Amino acid sequence: MRHRIDVDGMTCTGCEAIIEDKVGAVGDVTDVTADHEAGVVAFATPRPTTGSYIEQVVADLGYEVTDHTAD
Repeated sequence: MRHRIDVDGMTCTGCEAIIEDKVGAVGDVTDVTADHEAGVVAFATPRPTTGSYIEQVVADLGYEVTDHTAD
C-alpha cells in the first residue's frame, strides 16, 4: 500500500533527510521519499494502520500533517 502525507513545515533538504530517516526506521516501511518543495512525504507499507502511526512520527518531529491518502 502506497501512502502520501502532505506536510507543512519542511523548509530544506535537511528536513527531508530527518523525515526520511525517522520514517524509514519504522519496521515495515519502505520506499520513503520526502520533498520539501512539494510538502509531501511518500512511503509504502503492507499494513494500513502503519499510515496513522507515520502521521504521528512526522508530527512528533515538529511538522504539521495536513492530509493523508493511501491506495
